[in-house]
Amino acid sequence: MNDAPLILVADDVPGNVELLVDQLTTLGYRTVTAFDGPAALAACFDHRPQVAILDVAMPAGSLGVDPSGAGFEVCRRIKRDPRTSRIPVIFLTALNDTMDRVQAIEAGGEDFLTKPHNSVLLGARVRSLVRLKAMTDALEDSYRKLRELEQLREDLMRMLVHDLKTPLTSILATLELLGDGDLGLLSERQVQAVHDAEAKAEELLALIEQILELRRMESAEIVLDLEPLRPVDLLNEILRDWERRLEHEGAQVTLNVAQDAPVFRGDARLLKRVIGNLLENALTHAGRGVHVTLSARRDAIGIRLSVDDDGPGVPKNERETIFSRFTSVRRPGSTRARGTGLGLAFCRIAIAAHGGRIWVEDGPHGGRGSAFQIALPLEPKSGGNGASAQRPQS
Repeated sequence: MNDAPLILVADDVPGNVELLVDQLTTLGYRTVTAFDGPAALAACFDHRPQVAILDVAMPAGSLGVDPSGAGFEVCRRIKRDPRTSRIPVIFLTALNDTMDRVQAIEAGGEDFLTKPHNSVLLGARVRSLVRLKAMTDALEDSYRKLRELEQLREDLMRMLVHDLKTPLTSILATLELLGDGDLGLLSERQVQAVHDAEAKAEELLALIEQILELRRMESAEIVLDLEPLRPVDLLNEILRDWERRLEHEGAQVTLNVAQDAPVFRGDARLLKRVIGNLLENALTHAGRGVHVTLSARRDAIGIRLSVDDDGPGVPKNERETIFSRFTSVRRPGSTRARGTGLGLAFCRIAIAAHGGRIWVEDGPHGGRGSAFQIALPLEPKSGGNGASAQRPQS
């Protein structure tokens, strides 16, 4: 019996308490009793029962409320405290008024039974709430463990990133010496191999820097360098920066800037990286010959920028998760690498810092491809990282 669920019975009539204790004991439960409001509240904190059965009217003592509603006050205080908030409450009272039931619900009670109660019904309600409490506790425990694992991953990532950067910098310096011939002459083939290794090491260093920058941005350390931006100038500048890469990939790019696309204030460096990450995403997953459209137009909150492609698209069930760190998705039919899952996370944080939103939907090519949408205010408020990666409500 020591591992049987514990039930609190609180009633100011000893006969009622004795009856309930007998019934609950017969059903295999342990019990703890109280005869007034303060004692019931103390029992919840001291014993943490699986279910509390409270009489509505009982002495209020130090609770400072009318005795006719002391049970409601006990319930309210139980539900306010995180140590006891998950304890289900059954109100047991001789009253059968609709307002009493409303008060029971408003106080946070899970059930309401009138006296004289039906013992079979009481047993069924208690069993149901005991199961509910067990499931709620299990869920909370899983959530706590998940938070601990997430913190462990964060600590490990921080340690790895800082520990990797120093030796990688030394490797790059050595490769540069080799490639320049400072450590002896190399054959043409050896020089090419060193340059290839140096390029990969540079990619790894850039990834480490991106992880560090993401951490800074998530810690609200980002400071926006705001300036007036004309959409057509911003997008044209991005295309000039990407001209060689787009040509190498055989990509076709269309610029579509509406006449009413307004001038807005933003951090040009961050926004160029955001659009660049979306272009990289299209080239990586859609493959050679992809058609990309960069658009800008007026939006209800300010301005809408979009990057559309005619590739395989993003599955609907993964359109939220791709904006999380270290989460990537292989688009249907794509044979290209999945990537690190950091690029879109950066986009989400950078756009959120502007007070905007980013989301992905079906592309305009007959439902084919993907359309990454960015909605930005014309004048960002104080930077913050709270905006979510989803479509704004219309």
